[in-house]
Amino acid sequence: MKSITWNAAKSKKCLVVPKSYDHKYSRGVLGVITGSAQYPGAAVLSTKAAVATGIGMVRFYSSSGLAHLVLHESPEVVVQPGAVTTWLAGSGIVEDRFDDYTTWLRHRWFKVIERQSVPTVLDAGALGLAGKLSQPTLITPHAGELSRILKRLGTNVSADEISDYPIEWASEVANQLDVTVLLKGSKSVVVNSEIQIQLPAATPWLATAGSGDVLGGIIGAISASNEIEILNSNTRFAEIAASASFIHDQSARLASKGGPISASSIITRIPEAVRKILG
Repeated sequence: MKSITWNAAKSKKCLVVPKSYDHKYSRGVLGVITGSAQYPGAAVLSTKAAVATGIGMVRFYSSSGLAHLVLHESPEVVVQPGAVTTWLAGSGIVEDRFDDYTTWLRHRWFKVIERQSVPTVLDAGALGLAGKLSQPTLITPHAGELSRILKRLGTNVSADEISDYPIEWASEVANQLDVTVLLKGSKSVVVNSEIQIQLPAATPWLATAGSGDVLGGIIGAISASNEIEILNSNTRFAEIAASASFIHDQSARLASKGGPISASSIITRIPEAVRKILG
């Protein structure tokens, strides 16, 4: 199994620069099912981050309330269903679909993921779909969420233990569920059955509300423009997850300059981070 560290040069290989013959559909279409009545900001942050990363189109699936919030911040987002090249689902949605009526309504949207079998990124409330889909799947848990997944698989291990041995526990889930795992933390790792990636330590200022929603948008955007590559390579999804995490950290460092940041401020620096990586 390949075990590698990640950097800007490797990230550049996952970024698809548009050609003169490209159009919005050929550049990738990301279908987004994020945010809820409890956490509406996740919908805004994930879609806005995807747009900032560079993509042909973002389609947002939701009720009118969340859609209005998204369109207020990103009017270029499309709120009509249609074909997509990647799904991003779960950020800002509670995993227990019976938590309340509005959560149940958000979970109903997950059914459309099975109808278009394209690469799929699962976070937070959609992690329960891991291992149940036929398409290439990337999950993005933090240590606490990975602990809950392992418990469902019959292994009791704490979040602290996972943080001590991230590659080992992420690999356990990746192998059992046949998915790619991005285990988020101060030193994130990405693993599947064929590759292990260790990311550089991220700036501690990234530990702020909404940061993970921004990361999801970046991953989704890059994945949407790499659909064919993901379908034809067992390592491409892992490489994209690592590249997105690298861009996420670089954007945060540009926003921070040694001081505090917000998730929204990270998004404003994504285009600059991408330009620097492209050279």
